[in-house]
Amino acid sequence: MTGLLAPPGTNPSSGKSHTTADFGYNANVFAGKEEQTVQVQEYLEKSGFLPKELVKNEVSWFYGNLGIDDYYFALESVETIANHIIALYGAKILAFTKNENVLDINLEKESEDSSVYIHSSQPGVSKLKGPQERHLTRPLLLSSRIDEKYLDASATTDAYRVESYRSNTATTTKVPIDKTSSQLRCYFVAKCQFSSPHPTPEQETDINEVADQTFLKKATEHTRSIYQEVMCNVLKRTGPVIEMYEVEGTRERRLIIGYRQRSTQGFFSAMSDLYHYYGLYSSRKYVEQFSNGVTIMGLYLNPIPSAKAIPIEHSIYQVMKETSLLYCLPRNPLQEFFMTNQLSVQETVYGYVGWIFSQHFLNRLGKEYLSLSDILDASNPLHEEVLANMKKRLRQDTFTREYILDIVKQYPDLIKLLYANFAKVHYVNQREASLQPTISYQRLSTVEDLSEEQLLKKIKTVTSNSHEQLVFEAFMTFNKHVLKTNFYQTTKVALSFRMDPSFLPAIEYPNTPYGLFLVVGSEFRGFHIRFSDVARGGIRMIRSRNREAYSINLRTLFDENYNLAGTQHRKNKDIPEGGSKGTILLDVDQQDKPVVAFEKYVDSMLDLLIDGETVGIKDKLVDLTGKPEILFFGPDEGTADYMDWASQHARRRGASFWKAFTTGKSPSLGGIPHDKYAMTTRSVHQYVLGIYRELGLKEEEVTKFQTGGPDGDLGSNEIKISTDKTIAVVDGSGVLYDSAGINRDELGRLANSRLMISNFDTSKLSSDGFRVLVDENNVSLPDGSVVENGLSFRNSFHTNTLAQATLFVPNGGRPESVGLDNVQSLIDCGNGPLFKYIVEGANLFFTQEARLRLEKAGIVVIKDASANKGGVTSSSLEVLAALAFNDAEFEEHMCIKKDGTVPEFYQAYVKEVQSIIEGNANLEFKALWAEHKKTAIPISILSDELSTAIVQLNEQLQTTGLWENVALRKTVLERAFPKLLLEKLGIETLLERVPENYVKAIFGATLASQFVYKYGPHPDNFAFFDFMRLNY
Repeated sequence: MTGLLAPPGTNPSSGKSHTTADFGYNANVFAGKEEQTVQVQEYLEKSGFLPKELVKNEVSWFYGNLGIDDYYFALESVETIANHIIALYGAKILAFTKNENVLDINLEKESEDSSVYIHSSQPGVSKLKGPQERHLTRPLLLSSRIDEKYLDASATTDAYRVESYRSNTATTTKVPIDKTSSQLRCYFVAKCQFSSPHPTPEQETDINEVADQTFLKKATEHTRSIYQEVMCNVLKRTGPVIEMYEVEGTRERRLIIGYRQRSTQGFFSAMSDLYHYYGLYSSRKYVEQFSNGVTIMGLYLNPIPSAKAIPIEHSIYQVMKETSLLYCLPRNPLQEFFMTNQLSVQETVYGYVGWIFSQHFLNRLGKEYLSLSDILDASNPLHEEVLANMKKRLRQDTFTREYILDIVKQYPDLIKLLYANFAKVHYVNQREASLQPTISYQRLSTVEDLSEEQLLKKIKTVTSNSHEQLVFEAFMTFNKHVLKTNFYQTTKVALSFRMDPSFLPAIEYPNTPYGLFLVVGSEFRGFHIRFSDVARGGIRMIRSRNREAYSINLRTLFDENYNLAGTQHRKNKDIPEGGSKGTILLDVDQQDKPVVAFEKYVDSMLDLLIDGETVGIKDKLVDLTGKPEILFFGPDEGTADYMDWASQHARRRGASFWKAFTTGKSPSLGGIPHDKYAMTTRSVHQYVLGIYRELGLKEEEVTKFQTGGPDGDLGSNEIKISTDKTIAVVDGSGVLYDSAGINRDELGRLANSRLMISNFDTSKLSSDGFRVLVDENNVSLPDGSVVENGLSFRNSFHTNTLAQATLFVPNGGRPESVGLDNVQSLIDCGNGPLFKYIVEGANLFFTQEARLRLEKAGIVVIKDASANKGGVTSSSLEVLAALAFNDAEFEEHMCIKKDGTVPEFYQAYVKEVQSIIEGNANLEFKALWAEHKKTAIPISILSDELSTAIVQLNEQLQTTGLWENVALRKTVLERAFPKLLLEKLGIETLLERVPENYVKAIFGATLASQFVYKYGPHPDNFAFFDFMRLNY
């Protein structure tokens, strides 16, 4: 009777089936094997290394008794096979002298394009203890080696396929085979030969076009059909595709796993650990590569004969479920506990995440720090610096990540208990309705169920000192504050956790965020922080030049994220979205994986934003937040090119908010480019014009110095929007200077073409002008001085007396380029101040202390958070249009067509956005100038006070009864929504389509900003009443 191979729960006749005679791959049959046997025998007889009377028996034993696959004999030369036989004969003699029954076989041959490995291997064993069995760990080490040397780095241009077979006979010398005897495991690695190395879009979904030539020859038609379907699903998804097939009439299960190349590391060896843990072994393994960037692994799994073994009918489902967990984190410093059966995969991964959480949030400042912070004045810059340095030192020296890991490793039983505490909240048994509970669910019931108090008492009892106790209390903090996670999602690419941020100590983080996400992947870790329900901010990719830089980035990761989100929150004062920021820190050895890391970060976040609806792929998750959430992402350092992908991926995942999910998209997807339309510069320039207006200056007579050249967004637009007398420009290529004023036409040419000043035609400089590039040395200037090093000259030119001008507009440069160490050179350059007025286009060019020193000296400074807010306003209005239009309307009105045609609405909307940006900047300038005149408080401080006042009032207004006043609500929103959207859709349609929490935020932001700009950050008690009476 013919058995059938079919996915569980399907009808074998439905198409996903084939007979057991079809082994998936055509059997390797070497027609010249008999002739080769004779040649090997003759070679050995001539070599003289074996006694002639034993040669025939040894050759016969090697060819007939070991069960080595014919692939080996077809692949290897007579000389290589003969040498392997000699090596085995030596191993026999060694075994005899040690009185051992099991041979330690270890045959290897590596070349540039292929490798062969044959080793002793006990079925179902990853690692054994004891000197007699050490050789049996070689297959484990070998599979890791294959991962590192061939599979992890396999890509479309340089890929390797793997075939692996287990023999049916034991490698014993005296005793018959039993159920635990060692067998031979053969690995064959070969470089892929693709028919179409660079497939076209039409070819990349056809397995016959993108497969390796060997695969096409060996794989049966049914295998190609299965792999075709898996491959297409991989191309549609971000994460792994996992399929399982039963062989009817046998207990073998075939696991097929598809994923994208270079999206995980160590996965091949990690899978061996996984199925061994559940009492399974593989008879065959295949890893196939495809030139479209897909990898497919095939595992032929069987149960180890054992009375205690879990039936494969149940264990295979657990293997499938935990495969995606391993795909997320195949390399884990707690892996040893899994390999020795002390902890499950889920427990080790939980322990790893808890370790990461502890590194960032372990409370380690102590009572002494709290006492000192009470004594010192945090508003005093010097005191603040002392506290910041002490905090950094305490965090760095008290609990290093290595020290925390050592503590975690000492207590695997505590990890087991803490995991059970986590799992009882977030684990959902998806098979509960129709089948018996999963193995992991059953395993949880065997662990002691402790309450929070009992668990804390257990930690105190088991640990030996206060440091160890603190580490595991951090695990408890983690458990208590996870609101939602994709940990148990069947398919995932990274682990994500939505957390309640209330655990953050107020002494370190005085403003508690609204939401906090922790994301952990095999290439990175990351956070996302937002300060209000509706919030938007960029996603920053953080790279590290070396291990030292990585350690610094790791220590400061969360604080940097928190501070960036807080700054963004203040900057977003004019718009409905509060501030947020995401960070992705690439692991030290994964610096070439920013795209993979970003895609995993986004996909795992979407797991928590979109309700799962497909059992076995995207399941419903335990959600303690109690309401749906939407996040809005934008470009930041290292991610500007990824916004299109994120938006389209959200669309593929079925997110209703996909159009608004990211800003910074291409115009073809409805994006409004900030650089093309000078959105940020329009805001910056309004402050410049405001200064001119208040002080009676004529722009054409003002001398100006700017950093950020004509190749950049802010630099190029500053050149195009202004009419002043620019005397110096500094960019990445060097310094351009002309005291008579740099030729405007030539500057405009560079700005229009986005070229650096290295392309400036120096013939258009006056006799006093010069250009010094960063790679130039010993350059003589017109005044007779010599520039020894062009790079140093460029880096410090903003403090050079040659830069003296009426106005300084930094549009680029390193953060904190001006601090307390060099601010004096701007205050007094020997001929008064270097600059009279400073308007910050670039972020963080000055430290706050430097700004205050400059203002104290009488220099006008407009802070970055006020000046450059035009970009966030543009992005906000881009989001609003995306939320307001349905898909068809959005395509018609907001997407530039393939032929370059710009919709009429889009052109008009851009102009309205520009008008709103200029209006908001003008309002804030007037408010700052008036408040400064009235109070003499530095503008740099007033900028923060103004932002804080608007943000706080906005939050209050959204929760007052004003929102319930329908007439008032409608009046405010009709003024707040862009006129073009109101004309196109009408107020009722806008209120119907835009989420209510977003509309509330528009309502609050509009009233708050209008009020504070008019009455200042410290109004009297009746001011808001007057404001509402006069305006509404």
